[in-house]
Amino acid sequence: MMKFATWNVNSIRQRQDHVLDYLAREQPDVLALQEIKCQTEVFPVDAFRAAGYDSIVVGQKSYNGVAILTRHPHEVTHTALPGWETDPPQARYVEIRSCGLVFGNLYLPNGNSGGSAGYDSKLAFMEALALHARGMLQAGQDFVLLGDYNVCPTDEDCAPGALSPDDALVRPQSRAAFRRLLWLGLTDALRAVHPVGRFYTFWDYQAASWQRDSGLRIDHALLSPRVAQRLLTALPARDERGKPQPSDHVPLAVTLADALG
Repeated sequence: MMKFATWNVNSIRQRQDHVLDYLAREQPDVLALQEIKCQTEVFPVDAFRAAGYDSIVVGQKSYNGVAILTRHPHEVTHTALPGWETDPPQARYVEIRSCGLVFGNLYLPNGNSGGSAGYDSKLAFMEALALHARGMLQAGQDFVLLGDYNVCPTDEDCAPGALSPDDALVRPQSRAAFRRLLWLGLTDALRAVHPVGRFYTFWDYQAASWQRDSGLRIDHALLSPRVAQRLLTALPARDERGKPQPSDHVPLAVTLADALG
């Protein structure tokens, strides 16, 4: 069996102990982190190495930043999303090949800041991601695209009243761009296992969102077809949100059966 997870930690320096505890308890083969909010050279590589994990980091001072932790041999395939560029650059994508799969770790732009240009950048990222996924499918690669998508795919993925209808996370254009990824043949791991129900991965720090369970499902793992055939479980680690000084996101963990042959 293989286990991987994605977690927007909202500052690795503030959440390092949370991540180390999660690794010790859950022993994922691969953990994708978003919003590490630090430069590459100050990421706590040694602490994770002591826990048995190599770190592949694309950092940025104070903002954004992504990293992948893996217990297995790996090859770095991309340190930015092909076809998506900004000035100045933003650390929002890193990709490795490990355990026979490609893992693309993404932190998709929120889209609510920066006016129309900010939202256009969000949609451009999603289009570039779709093109990259299509290319990998055509090449016969098995892959997982996981991370903070900043999209609630359906109304069931957003607590009633949590967001306005014009919020970038729920706009029709955002949801259509997410559906285009599924129409390529990718599988939303959580919904494949739990077709209905509210399985939030994010609760804002404001307005007692956690206490009122006013959450969002915005962290996703999309699986290519052969990977989806191996899917066993997918579930947010909801208890993480109730711990002291938590991230506003919780891990989404996915398990796969071993590959045949």
